[in-house]
Order: sequence, then C-alpha cells, then structure tokens
Amino acid sequence: MANIRAFVDDRNEKIGKKIRDTEMKKVPFMLVVGEKEEQDGAVAVRKHGHGDQGVLAIQDFIKNIHDEINQSI
Repeated sequence: MANIRAFVDDRNEKIGKKIRDTEMKKVPFMLVVGEKEEQDGAVAVRKHGHGDQGVLAIQDFIKNIHDEINQSI
C-alpha cells in the first residue's frame, strides 16, 4: 500500500519495555498504536534520537516518511 518496510512488535511485554528495546536497536521510526489511535486512524510517532513527535493521521505520517526518504536519496 504505502511501500514502507515495517514490523510489528506483538510480544507480551509492557509498552515501556518495547520502546526501550526498539530504541536500543536504533530503529529510525517507531509507531505506537493504542485504542485511541486506532479509533482516530492515527499513530503516535517516535523518531530515534528525537523522541516523541506527537500523534499524526496515518496519511500524514506516510507523506512525511516518503518526503524524508526522498530527501535522503
């Protein structure tokens, strides 16, 4: 659909542990989707080295990530 490579951390761990583990792996972007985000069609965005970026509509995140990818090419 959006041609973005991703994986889902569906381990039975607390969200804080998942966030710490992902930061240790230096994953560039982390999307946190809870019940509220799911209902709103949004994602909470965390960027490695920059922390919490706030909540964005899914389509806005897709546009932002494609723009960032195109800038780095």
